[in-house]
Amino acid sequence: MRPYRYVSSVEQLATHLRGEIHRGELVGEMPGVDRLAAMLGCSQRTVLGALTLLEHEGLLVKQGAGRRSRITPESGNAARSLRVAILLCLAEDIRLDYIVDLQHQLEKEGHAVIFPNRSLSEMKMDLKKVSRLVAATKADAWVLEGASREVLAWISKQTMPAFALFGRRHGLPVAGIGPDKVKAYRHVARHLLGLGHRRIVLLARPSRLIPTPGLPERAFLDELDQAGIQTGSYNLPQWDGTVDDLHRRIDAIYRLTPPTALIIDESPVFLSVQHHLARRHIFAPDDVSLVCTDGDPHFTAMRPSVAHIQWSGAPMVRRIVRWAGLVARGTDDRRQSVTRTTLVEGGTIGPPAGEWK
Repeated sequence: MRPYRYVSSVEQLATHLRGEIHRGELVGEMPGVDRLAAMLGCSQRTVLGALTLLEHEGLLVKQGAGRRSRITPESGNAARSLRVAILLCLAEDIRLDYIVDLQHQLEKEGHAVIFPNRSLSEMKMDLKKVSRLVAATKADAWVLEGASREVLAWISKQTMPAFALFGRRHGLPVAGIGPDKVKAYRHVARHLLGLGHRRIVLLARPSRLIPTPGLPERAFLDELDQAGIQTGSYNLPQWDGTVDDLHRRIDAIYRLTPPTALIIDESPVFLSVQHHLARRHIFAPDDVSLVCTDGDPHFTAMRPSVAHIQWSGAPMVRRIVRWAGLVARGTDDRRQSVTRTTLVEGGTIGPPAGEWK
């Protein structure tokens, strides 16, 4: 039996409006929120949420305060089928639900999807290796998952269309989407501070810190600064991306000043850290609070339940498919957007307690 997926009223309304746009029933400018709510018999809040989803997908474009959004359906130009290369951050990401769904939806639209034989992590984000791979791969468009700032800066200057799924895309002329991690990191930091934590460490992927910390990481440090905590490399340590170096860095941090809370970037790293701590008889939440920056299907079977930042891959898939459709019609679409995130507190968060054992 396939797992049941709950569809919110916002998503249902967005699906309805999306269909009306594609059928040509809605053209020009989208009716106002009040009118839509009255026409469709739903709340203004639901309408606003649905319109926000359509904006993230590129179907609507805001025209300023007090003005209705412009509807931007596909142009009348004949679309061509694209050969879309999806360059993954980790090879195992090919099994992620949103990557599987993305491949399916792109193929449903008539595009061919290919996955290069090396991931960004396997190439260690090395620009020379990435550029050689791109040059050797026959593709009309590229989707890069979790790419570094250097890689995205390079691909944004190339002639082939490219889309940044996650990654260090802010301020670069490249289309992109990802969860609103800036708001999420601030929320997590405030929650931990509110519980009394002062020694909080964020274990971020190396690509998130080079050449400088990204916006979410800076937001995390800013929250600590505002709380009167002097921040530095202790709060945002660097490691080389290997499991061995990650474990060495954790041991060094605990020998120096045992943290009371760890925020860990991505679920594979979280599981590695949790296992490493357990071998040293350090458990959450009694000894340390643990938060993962992403969800994982395995978290539902873990006890205590894992505190994590939750987001949906569905709007990201829709946005990329929409982007591919525009590229197929010759439209240069480089808009960037973020999707909503929420903190699932879980059982791995608690008041500060515990020391290195």
